[in-house]
Amino acid sequence: MSVKVKIPTQLRAATGGASEASVEGATVGEALDALYAQHEGLKDRITGDDGELRRFVNVYIGGEDIRFLDGLDTPVAAGGELTILPAVAGGR
Repeated sequence: MSVKVKIPTQLRAATGGASEASVEGATVGEALDALYAQHEGLKDRITGDDGELRRFVNVYIGGEDIRFLDGLDTPVAAGGELTILPAVAGGR
């Protein structure tokens, strides 16, 4: 099933400037694996050595943080939309 993944500005250098990608996957993890297959440099920036999401990378499905759902095992409906949102330091 096709899933749209929104790519934030901070990660677009690894996607050739693409702001979104269409991938196949029944779960968030499968969709991300398909994204990594399309754009090699993303995996190292999104996951740690253990294959889990880095602490500062948030992934949302339908506006819900997957950490409060089933994590990478969260199901994705056909036509679903994932948003990758790395935390950005700054402010005062």
